[in-house]
Amino acid sequence: MKIPVTGYVVHSDDSNLDSEHSHTLFLTSWDGRPVHRHHFAGVTSINDGHDHRYAGTTEPAPTGVPHNHRYFTVTFLNDGHKHEIRGVTGPAVPLPNGGHFHHFQGVTSVNGSHPHSHKYSGKTSPSE
Repeated sequence: MKIPVTGYVVHSDDSNLDSEHSHTLFLTSWDGRPVHRHHFAGVTSINDGHDHRYAGTTEPAPTGVPHNHRYFTVTFLNDGHKHEIRGVTGPAVPLPNGGHFHHFQGVTSVNGSHPHSHKYSGKTSPSE
């Protein structure tokens, strides 16, 4: 199955990679529909005597159809370590004046001098 995708590529000239280089692909539409992202941020549960703040942006998803977003970020440093946060949002929740948001929740990766994880949950920013 072929799905038409539009977007643009940004060249990254990283001199640390010797003769190699990389590109970043920014999608602008998927199957003829514009794509969008959401910001998310919050504070994890307290575990092992501390919490962690986090912030990130979801992966793009098509606009105007039922969808979820994948997300990934790393918490801010606290108590000498960080944790990974990753998952898939819940479905879009419509807003009364248009747009939508998504719920997300999960458990961080295990890390720290006393290995532990933290719970997290929240709502993404609204779509525009």
